[in-house]
Formats: sequence, C-alpha cells, structure tokens
Amino acid sequence: MEAVSTALPDADSGEDAGAGDLPEAPTLGQVLLAVEELWPESLAEDWDEVGLVVGRPTAPITKVLFAVDPTLEVIDEAIEWGAGLLITHHPLLLKGVNSVAATSAKGLAVHRLIEAGTGLLTVHTNGDSAVGGVSDVLADAMGLENVAPLTHASKGLPEEGIGRVGELPELMTLGDFAARVFEMLPAVAGGVRVAGDKDGLVRRVAVCGGAGDSLFDAVRASQADVYVTADMRHHPASEAREDAVNGRPYLIDVSHWASEWLWLPAAAEALGNVLADQGHEVEIRVSATNSDPWDFILTPGGD
Repeated sequence: MEAVSTALPDADSGEDAGAGDLPEAPTLGQVLLAVEELWPESLAEDWDEVGLVVGRPTAPITKVLFAVDPTLEVIDEAIEWGAGLLITHHPLLLKGVNSVAATSAKGLAVHRLIEAGTGLLTVHTNGDSAVGGVSDVLADAMGLENVAPLTHASKGLPEEGIGRVGELPELMTLGDFAARVFEMLPAVAGGVRVAGDKDGLVRRVAVCGGAGDSLFDAVRASQADVYVTADMRHHPASEAREDAVNGRPYLIDVSHWASEWLWLPAAAEALGNVLADQGHEVEIRVSATNSDPWDFILTPGGD
C-alpha cells in the first residue's frame, strides 16, 4: 500500500500563509490521544495487553507504519522506512516477562525499536471491538447488511463488541460465498477451509477476525447460516458440526493474519483523518510484510 499523507491541502488564496497555518508533526502523545479516540483501551478484553510498549510521548512522529504482527521483519521494515511509530494489532509482550535481553526474539525486537527511536503501540481487542474495527471491516468486505455485534462489549456502546453478524443482500450458495471470502483476503499458503454442503444456501453470516472458535454459543444464538473466523481447532469445529441444525452453521476457516490484515488500510485511513482534522501532518503506510507463519501446503487436490 502506498503511503498516505495526512497533510492539509494548501489554500490557493494568493497570499502567504503564516507559519501557524502550516500542518505540523504531532508528538507521540498526541497520536496516542487520536488512537484512544478511535480504539479506546477500555474496550480491550481483560486478558489483553494493549497500549504503548516502546516510545517517548514527547517524540515527534512524522511516519506511522501499521502491521498485524510485531515480527523482527516488520520492525526492520518500519526502521528502514524511518517510521517513528509502529502500530500492530498483535501484542509483542502479551505474557509477563522478567527480561528483554537481546538473547530472545522479543528482547531483540525491543532493543531494535529503542535503538532506532521507533515507538511500538498495540491495538488488539480494542481494535476488534470498536466500531469500524476488524470484524466490521470484514463484514463490510463481505457485503453484509444490518450488521450487529456477535457479542456485546462489557464496557462501551451497544454497537461495540467482539465479532459481527449480518445478512447478505441475497441468498448465495456456500460454495459461492466461500469463493467471495477467498477472493477478498490476501493470498496465503493455507487458503480457505470450508465445512458444509457446497450447494447449501446461506444468507445470515457471523464473522470474527482472528481466532474465534470460542464464540460458537453466540454464533448459534445468532442463528447464522455460516460462521467465518480463523484458527478453528479440531474439537470446537467437530463439536459445532455435531451440534449443527440442518447442517448449520456452516464453517469457513481462514488465515488469522489475512482476516486481520484487511483492517489495516481502514485503520490507517481513520487515524490519518483524525490527525489531519487536528492539524497534523503524518505519513501513514501499511506494512508490505506478509507475517502469516505458513509457507506452503500439500493437499490431495480435486474439487
């Protein structure tokens, strides 16, 4: 994705603009306020770790890179581009640590970021739950209408929560809908797995970006014809099929990384708009690094 500048357009008034009228780079602290406006930390799940990981709030920020994972390759990309801030969906330090020595990958990541003066900010389940978040973007890409949260946030507005459920404008076969899901996601080795009658008709769709096989009770309660999520484990998927009514909900299992990558361009645009409205100029880019962990897959072939 090409970098998007949040610079305000110059007014062609024929008069010299004063220095105070020019957009300026925000501090990291000001970017954090804009992020909080879009994806409040209060929406994060209790087990989650979101917010600033590395960085000085007083540091000026001229470039921001969005990515799904804070891998070493992504961090190197951010540093080489000169990003003052890397915003990732997944946390670098989700579990407690007692050392960030550069003898481990996570420790090395912290060292590289600090030594380069690049901040790291996590927007995880608060980015999932917020309006315009990960599952909202997926639902929009699928063309769903009358969209509502699959589960409601314990803190927040009625339209906020994990997952979404909505309706297709018209009936589709499961095979055609699965093809739509496949085509809208970035290509990964694992592709898309489907459970159900290829010719079965679907209209009501539940979706959860990232790993969502813990939400089957909510999916069944939503009366969805099909559920799209990532990282479906054997036992929850098997039990869901055993408990299915008339085969439903059908299941579509996608790449964790791919399901959340779709949110990045929308998030970058949203942050750019907020900063521009506040009179700040920042260049924002989406990472070009594919951090899906799989490289290739072997299948028996056939339709």
